[in-house]
Amino acid sequence: MPDLVTLTRQGEIAVVTIDNPPVNALSPGVPEALQAAIESAAGDGPVRAIVVIGAGRTFIAGADIREFIKIVAGQRPRIALLPFLLAIEDCHKPVVMAIHGAALGGGLETAMAGHYRVIAPSAQVGQPEVNLGIIPGAGGTQRLPRLAGITKALEMCSLGEPVRAPEALALGIADRIIEGDLLAGAVAFAREIAGAPAPKTRERNEKLRDFGAGVFEAARERARHSRRGQTAPLAAIDAVEAATRLPFEEGCRREAELFNQCLFSTQSKALIHVFFAERAASRIPDVPKETPVAEIRRAAVIGAGTMGGGIAMTYANAGIPVLLKEVSQEALDRGLDVVRRNYANSVKKGKLSQAAMEQRMALITPQLTYDGFAETDLIVEAVFEGMAVKKQVFSEIDRIARPGCILASNTSYLNIDAIASATGRAEMVVGHHFFSPANVMRLLEIVRGRATSPTVLATSMALARRLNKIAVLAGNAPGFIGNRMLGPYRREAEFLLEEGAPVEQVNQALHDFGMPMGPLAMLDLAGLDVGWRVRQEFRHLEKPGVRRPLVADRLCEMGRFGQKTGRGWSRYDENRRPSPDPEVAALIEEAARQAGIARRAISDEEVIDRSILALVNEGARLLEEGIALRAGDIDIVYINGYGFPAWRGGPMCYADTVGLRTVLDRIQEFEERHGPELWSPAPLLKRLAESGETFGSYDARSGK
Repeated sequence: MPDLVTLTRQGEIAVVTIDNPPVNALSPGVPEALQAAIESAAGDGPVRAIVVIGAGRTFIAGADIREFIKIVAGQRPRIALLPFLLAIEDCHKPVVMAIHGAALGGGLETAMAGHYRVIAPSAQVGQPEVNLGIIPGAGGTQRLPRLAGITKALEMCSLGEPVRAPEALALGIADRIIEGDLLAGAVAFAREIAGAPAPKTRERNEKLRDFGAGVFEAARERARHSRRGQTAPLAAIDAVEAATRLPFEEGCRREAELFNQCLFSTQSKALIHVFFAERAASRIPDVPKETPVAEIRRAAVIGAGTMGGGIAMTYANAGIPVLLKEVSQEALDRGLDVVRRNYANSVKKGKLSQAAMEQRMALITPQLTYDGFAETDLIVEAVFEGMAVKKQVFSEIDRIARPGCILASNTSYLNIDAIASATGRAEMVVGHHFFSPANVMRLLEIVRGRATSPTVLATSMALARRLNKIAVLAGNAPGFIGNRMLGPYRREAEFLLEEGAPVEQVNQALHDFGMPMGPLAMLDLAGLDVGWRVRQEFRHLEKPGVRRPLVADRLCEMGRFGQKTGRGWSRYDENRRPSPDPEVAALIEEAARQAGIARRAISDEEVIDRSILALVNEGARLLEEGIALRAGDIDIVYINGYGFPAWRGGPMCYADTVGLRTVLDRIQEFEERHGPELWSPAPLLKRLAESGETFGSYDARSGK
């Protein structure tokens, strides 16, 4: 094996290089080798200072997250990083940490153990551990406030957001920005400070007293709002507060206690699951790494409505020129105005410069014809959700698109193979299901048709990364992954209303569970007419005699489409704030009376179980049918497309943490009460529960 850490000399300066590809993670062996190299350099008489730098593209991107899983599983004892960092900090010769790429988590903790830090202009530093449900565990919450001050340390440790080089310098995290060659600049800096005192970060206490009253409670309030339901951000704040109350050593002990509480929590397990599930989602087992990927230099979008305009923005944001076609000038102008307003809002909020806005607008070419479509590499259809109109569009673009052009449909429910049948190139047709608003939402469902080629799939996955999207492969079934599961979720929410739960209770119970909004509020936001059109499209598939919701279609027939009409399940004021609507309550009661449904008081627990376990049961069917490749793929869809709380891991991970035996028992209760047509347990769920296995261990390819 190559050395994880190497030691060389440039005159009187020792250079210690960490070389643990791909991101120099602090895997077992790295801290030990780093300490040994520094001690060796310190014992070398001619050496006057030491530079620590990372090989490759980054300094240290953090800990090896796989080690956390092993520790929690009892497969490996935790090896504390703190003693190694204390040894580095106690080196009697100055240690200069040279940061490029990223110094995150344990990487920043290591950098702060040095006596000085120099940084490349493009580098960033941060303590993002809360994204994994943990906190810094090697003195990060104790050293960072000593360098950056209490307020910024609270922000970085509780919200997990990194800072770039200029801010790191201004805060005092870094001592100098090095333009040009980082190693050469770091060695020159080391020569400047050689022989000078080696200041220990842990002894720099002046910033620990410089903070305003109420700063910790304000940080807690911010964390409760922006990280609702999560425990790690609050633990991080407790640890930073300990730095102001306790000596360094005691503060580190308090940090370690809080770290261990977080590490062994269900939330950490769930967030680590999400971390790895995101990375696994891009891998398609039968599409090899060496599959050719087409270059997307120019794209086109058909339809300038809410979805089409958002998709065009997504391409423009990635620097890809895009043609945007509509059938009328009025519709085209309206769509372009929405795009312009969206960009203007970003400029107003300081997220985008005016020059960047103009540049992106210039990449979008509005038009009423197919002129230029023959020169594009990809065409996205984003028209009305109806099979006839989509087939017509695909028949038209099949005649004008060049050979090799990818033809993508933004359909959210419809059969990709049926759409592809309108062309003579089914192998080039694929579903690209964006989520609204497309320029904001990170999820992209890549829907595979029967004939979709491996190159089209590989290109779609690569394109998603370029568009800053998380892509998940879905099989060709009605609603694919996300919207197929949404059906039972919506169904149970509406059944609960008929059985006696108020609209506000259903919404609040799911919001308290961790969803960004309740299911009925979500439907009002999306537009009740969207689901109404889909139900009309698929009405022929409904089984006679099976209970179905009674009220949603009636609301649409009354023109109550949700927020956009000011009335849906709730009433909305001019600022789109909801309030209870007695008319809806009366309509629900009357529908239940006519159907002979007995109304009763319903607990929040039942609201949550029926809604969430309906998702889980349908997810199990998707897995067994192969529509989803992995349980983790379903979790990523629901976290990034529907707001399922990441700290619960997604619906399938949540079921695993509850226990599949418990989940099965509860579903069987609902089956007995509400009938097997709606609540028959998925065979896969039953099999895994009875064998003591989990969704996370299930391999959809082998069926085991």
